Amino acid sequence: MDLLLCFDYIGTFVFAISGVLTAADKRLDFFGATVIGFVTAVGGGTLRDLLLGDTPVAWMQTNNYFWVIIAAVAVTIIFRRHVMKLKRTLFLFDTIGIATFTLLGLKKALLYQIDPSMAVLMGLSSAVVGGVIRDILCNEVPLIFHREIYATACIAGALVYLLLSNIGIAEIISETATVVSIITIRILAIRFNIALPRLINN
Repeated sequence: MDLLLCFDYIGTFVFAISGVLTAADKRLDFFGATVIGFVTAVGGGTLRDLLLGDTPVAWMQTNNYFWVIIAAVAVTIIFRRHVMKLKRTLFLFDTIGIATFTLLGLKKALLYQIDPSMAVLMGLSSAVVGGVIRDILCNEVPLIFHREIYATACIAGALVYLLLSNIGIAEIISETATVVSIITIRILAIRFNIALPRLINN
């Protein structure tokens, strides 16, 4: 769990950066950028914990997440030009983040004895809801609805975990396979420009 916690903080940091960059594109002020960065980083986990009845929500039980987000906001504002040059690195960390958030959300839901199909949705919400809130607040169509293989990768990874767990595979292997599968699907989708079919209104 120490490794997952490390990835959790990395994911929180990168999600906050993505929120600030989106806010900057919309020419929001410092406060607006901080709010967008914050909701991007913790929005998914907050919804998950509220639906599970686990309160106070995870980020309110320690100040670590708060300072991680503040650091991300400060770094992005001060070094924005340099951050923009690291888009590929940020993509990798973002992918690690959604993979970790999916796994953590799924496992937490299962711990609360939620039906596996609903647990998959909890894992998905942990990974993508923050980005959906970010895009809505910034008047954008949420990324997961119109371009990349994003939510689909999270669902596939969650199903991998359920399958391996149900057949008795060791927990560490199931966790690793889940994270790796999500990362692999995301990278392949971007590398080969794979996307779900779009609805066309004739």
